[in-house]
Amino acid sequence: MKYAVWMLLAVVSLPGQEGTLFYSKSFPKSKPEYMEIVVEGTGEAIYKESAEDEQPVKFKLTAEEVKAVWGLAEKLEYFSRKLESGLPVARMGEKTFRYTKGETKQEAKFNYSQDLDAQALQDWFERMTETVNLYFDLERTAKFERLGVDRALLHLEAAWDKKRLLSYELYYPLLNRVIKNDSYLNMARERAARLKALFEEARK
Repeated sequence: MKYAVWMLLAVVSLPGQEGTLFYSKSFPKSKPEYMEIVVEGTGEAIYKESAEDEQPVKFKLTAEEVKAVWGLAEKLEYFSRKLESGLPVARMGEKTFRYTKGETKQEAKFNYSQDLDAQALQDWFERMTETVNLYFDLERTAKFERLGVDRALLHLEAAWDKKRLLSYELYYPLLNRVIKNDSYLNMARERAARLKALFEEARK
């Protein structure tokens, strides 16, 4: 009985079961100048380039990715403390971490943080951003610049090799479009098929 109770408490106390995590970066004259990501405890996530973005990108993190992201948020006390280093470093854009659960809302803004957990969590969100931006690039070239598809896929492959990609399923519809359409270059279709196979293998 004690073991069963302990297991129940462990499940209830897992970070990420409730609430949302929010990350944004505002950096004028960069591209994009603003972006934000909201991650639910279920792993459901949404990327926007403005608060009123009418074409947000939805994706889903794996259970392991959710555990890592929410675990870092927990280490950072859900942003209830200051993260800004205060050092005289170059402006790299204002970042915001925010945790929301019911009426509870805690956030920390910073340009640069020396906190290693904050840096690690920021990198997770940057990987999500890279994942979405590569999706945008592949979507655009597949639709408007078919000769550029292999280049877009090469960038995607490079990001994969550097372990910068998340939510591989996001790419499946685009990869399938390239694989099945002989109007694309053979090398692009072969690269798309190889990438899809790698993504599927990684999810096993």
